[in-house]
Amino acid sequence: MALEELAAPESVEPLIRALRDPDPTVRRLAAGVLEELGDARAVGPLVDALEDPAPQVRVAARTALREFRSGEATGPLIAALGRPASEVREAAILALRELRDPRAVEPLKHCLRDPSAAVRREAVTALGYLRERTAVDALRESLRDGDASVRRLAIGALSFFNDPGLVADFAHAIDDTDWQVRREATIVLGRMGGREASSALVRALDDEAWQVVKEAAAGVGHQRVAAVEPLVRLLSHTHSDVRKNAAVALGAIAALEAVGSLTALAHDDDVEVRKAARRALNDIAMAGRVVHSPGT
Repeated sequence: MALEELAAPESVEPLIRALRDPDPTVRRLAAGVLEELGDARAVGPLVDALEDPAPQVRVAARTALREFRSGEATGPLIAALGRPASEVREAAILALRELRDPRAVEPLKHCLRDPSAAVRREAVTALGYLRERTAVDALRESLRDGDASVRRLAIGALSFFNDPGLVADFAHAIDDTDWQVRREATIVLGRMGGREASSALVRALDDEAWQVVKEAAAGVGHQRVAAVEPLVRLLSHTHSDVRKNAAVALGAIAALEAVGSLTALAHDDDVEVRKAARRALNDIAMAGRVVHSPGT
């Protein structure tokens, strides 16, 4: 703790030795001080500490590695991706994500085939942060990963590239077996445009998961897709968030056909739904029937 106050380069080696102290409290404190000093010489020993028998030391080492900002740390962290313990590989990827060093892209792409789903999740997220276009094809492959959380994170990572050429991949994910994957795809498509995105959003209005339907209604409204009939049906949905988003969307597309159904929502038991219906009726009254067909 005194060495932390000194913050001198010559403190690093004694602190590295302290990572092997018999007392886990000393080892934990040493990891914390090495984090503050940020000297790249400590990266390798901190990677070793990720396999410490004491949980508190492993947590301290994991936290410390995320704070190194020097490019000198990249090499030892990439080397750690070959360690046998998946927890070590996972922590190394997390630290590489914070470094944002392009040299990590190729090693991280290899991690997308790691046997551990946790490692693959971290690799997908890190590649999304790096936003290197050479990673796009590898991330697209992750949309077919056997782990649903990897597929969901891959959609989020790919969305960072703002590439219209990926719309077909997101539209395909609307039919995923996992509702959280479908929801993520729906959210991303709602921010995009074009015929394929609009069609996928309309299809998602019939999803069995209300969480997906809610986002689909929001996306349809944002893109002003003329999906009047399915939106009107959603005004009687059992979940209030779906009814609210459907009402907002009908107002956005100025759907005169929905006036009667929106008026009936004046008696809805949810105050937010009633507010949304009133706003939608006002939007329709002010805008008239100005709507866009899907994909235009």
